[in-house]
Amino acid sequence: MKIIVAGGDGFCGWPTALYLSKQGHDVAIIDNMIRRKMDQELHSNSITPIAALEERVAKWKELTGKEIRTYDGDLTHYDFLREILRQERPDAFVHFAEQRSAPYSMIDREHAVFTQTNNVSGTLNVLYGIKEIVPDCHLIKLGTMGEYGTPNIPIEEGYIEIEHKGRKDVLPYPKQPGSFYHLSKVHDSHNIMFACKIWGIRATDLNQGIVYGLDTDETKMDPALTNRLDYDGVFGTALNRFIIQSTIGHDLTVYGKGGQTRGFLNIEDTVRCIEIAAKNPADKGEFRVFNQFTEEFSVGELAEKVQKVAHEEGFETTIANLDNPRVELEEHFFKAENTKLRDLGLEPHLLDDEVIREILKTVVHHKDRVIKENVLPQVSWK
Repeated sequence: MKIIVAGGDGFCGWPTALYLSKQGHDVAIIDNMIRRKMDQELHSNSITPIAALEERVAKWKELTGKEIRTYDGDLTHYDFLREILRQERPDAFVHFAEQRSAPYSMIDREHAVFTQTNNVSGTLNVLYGIKEIVPDCHLIKLGTMGEYGTPNIPIEEGYIEIEHKGRKDVLPYPKQPGSFYHLSKVHDSHNIMFACKIWGIRATDLNQGIVYGLDTDETKMDPALTNRLDYDGVFGTALNRFIIQSTIGHDLTVYGKGGQTRGFLNIEDTVRCIEIAAKNPADKGEFRVFNQFTEEFSVGELAEKVQKVAHEEGFETTIANLDNPRVELEEHFFKAENTKLRDLGLEPHLLDDEVIREILKTVVHHKDRVIKENVLPQVSWK
């Protein structure tokens, strides 16, 4: 298949582009490099050194003979996007190209406006581009489990059957997002569902859990292909932060009571889920939702898992509960369905001690790159 990966220089996009290329698909990347510019803005970095995109794709071609074309540009610039769609004529458009951090969206008014403008208008441009240029192209859009919030009932995959005053209907599952970032994803979902209904576009919304891990088989092939690993309070996920904190003698900083429970999946499963969706496209006019996660953990459970492995590797660390900078339930019910991708063949990689140990050893190798003041939260929802 011909597949465009928008946001193909990022944490999820880069290994996805490599994996799809390795599987024999004809891959092109669109990226405006803004994630690298955000490191400069936040005075932060990936703990793993990452090569320039041009160097990455050149090394991939040298190692495999496979070409990944790259386009430096922004999805909010419609003329640029339309020209790329005309040149590439993709069968599938994988959309990772959004501002992906909840804390970043909560820094101030400017960052909230940027997040929603960038994410919502970029996705609208993609929908119009598909309608005008490649109407049969399958949109594979990265959503988030955070769209649902933490309801006191089980979370279904996108839709729920409701009975009200003697009548029944199947309706979109209610959304209770927890940040301006998560709200942007909800707006995306509504816009995509509407476009499918009125224009007959085919789309899959992947409501992804929190991704952990670092490498895939492809990124391990050469240092130039290494994936990024974020650890700061803005872009670093809890698991990554805890691992970095354990190696530098810092407490593992759990927000509030630590009962916040979410869905998680390994980066190796992220790339496989994209290919599963591409190989099994939505029907024309169908807005399909998959809950893309494999396990559920509380933040407190993650800290305990990291503490155990760190101890085995000779790092003694304690768990500290901080005042929660977010506005969220810290103890709640959480049960979500995630059967559709498994039914299509996903075989999960689960979070065991060896996965944590592998990331920890990589962190130890690069820990001189850690900017220690960045491991604590600096953004408050209030």
